[in-house]
Amino acid sequence: MADRVTVIGWDGSPLTSAARSALSAATLVAGAAHHLALPEVPPAAERIRLGSVDLAARRIAGHRGTAVVLADGDPGFFGVVRTLRAPEHGLEVEVVPAVSAVAAAFARAGMPWEDARIVVAHQRTLRRAVNVCRAHPKVAVLTSPGAGPAELALLLDGVHRTFVVCEELGTDREQVSVLTSDRAADHSWRDPNVVLVIGGVGGGGAGTPAAPWLMGQDPAVRSVRGWGLPTEEYAPEEYDTRGYGRGVTGATGTTGTTGTTGAAPAVRSGAGADPALRAAQLARLGPRVGDLVWDIGCGGGAFAVEAARFGAAVLAVDTDPAACARTEATARRYGVPLQTVPGRAPHVLESLPEPDVVRIAAGGVPVVTACTDRRPERIVAHASTRDEAEAIGTALADGGYAVESLLLQTVGLDPDDWSERERSVVFLLSGRRIDRAQ
Repeated sequence: MADRVTVIGWDGSPLTSAARSALSAATLVAGAAHHLALPEVPPAAERIRLGSVDLAARRIAGHRGTAVVLADGDPGFFGVVRTLRAPEHGLEVEVVPAVSAVAAAFARAGMPWEDARIVVAHQRTLRRAVNVCRAHPKVAVLTSPGAGPAELALLLDGVHRTFVVCEELGTDREQVSVLTSDRAADHSWRDPNVVLVIGGVGGGGAGTPAAPWLMGQDPAVRSVRGWGLPTEEYAPEEYDTRGYGRGVTGATGTTGTTGTTGAAPAVRSGAGADPALRAAQLARLGPRVGDLVWDIGCGGGAFAVEAARFGAAVLAVDTDPAACARTEATARRYGVPLQTVPGRAPHVLESLPEPDVVRIAAGGVPVVTACTDRRPERIVAHASTRDEAEAIGTALADGGYAVESLLLQTVGLDPDDWSERERSVVFLLSGRRIDRAQ
């Protein structure tokens, strides 16, 4: 095992005295070609060109002497330190840090970055990195060959963002370009680079605090407490002062046929807007950062906005342009980015990017079948009759999903006299994808 392993970060500036001292004593130096060309590297030291960090770590572990690993930026931030410290290599390392590429990129752009999301884009993680860019207004993307600015732009088709592309930071070939995302696909970009993806809704109605306290989060959006909020929270203009609905027609039929003061309690036959159903759907889908959610039959946008508040990217689909407009207005009110897609399912789904989870509020079996063909991890739907529920459950099972079926009943009570205000009865169908290898 190497007697000593020092990892030196390099951001293009002159090496510190600690870094020079470690290099002067090195009998093995690992790094990229431009690192190994530094004049401070001892001529007699064994040199390893870094390709696979894991392979280099094995060679360092077997070296008798003093090893130095050179890396761009801060090697402890999405860098080589994690691999070198893996238990299978048994290496104890000292780290001489430098300014990270992300910090340098935001400095070049003159922007604060405590509210930014930071992702690494490889070919295997590119889709999830793009979903983060859809869902958050400020994202730093550490790119790699085959997952660079052009590929990001192509997968963000239809989503307007500003790209700040920082090429070869810290070198004499450094270049910073600012352009719209639709133009980034037409360029050839040099590696390595960092892309700052800026745009979309942010801040929320509460305003952004002067002194954020949590890295990578928007406290204004997160200040809204709870999930499955009452429907009137998302469409206050459609409810009277006591919270009674005004008979709003949504994607799945009438979802607010409630009574007025003194009237008999109403039963919602189209219960797709019920907050308890929405909360149960969210619990089964579990949307998270990096996911893409399809909300088919978005209505007023309550589900779409709550999914976006979990940090997921959301495509809200509805045949009614007015429903798309309401969803966009609700998203602006709550300060979350999402994209609406006007059109009729299942046909409109063919051109959409791959989903991770899907909520189906309209379209029935044909839409369920179209969604199972795309193989998302989870699907939820609801039905107002047992026959409809059985048909949807069969479609999910035939599509390769383990099916859960529940009958949900909620009763709203008037707090003044505890009389029944309204009743909602609905079947909840949820499907969990079965791994075809099992």
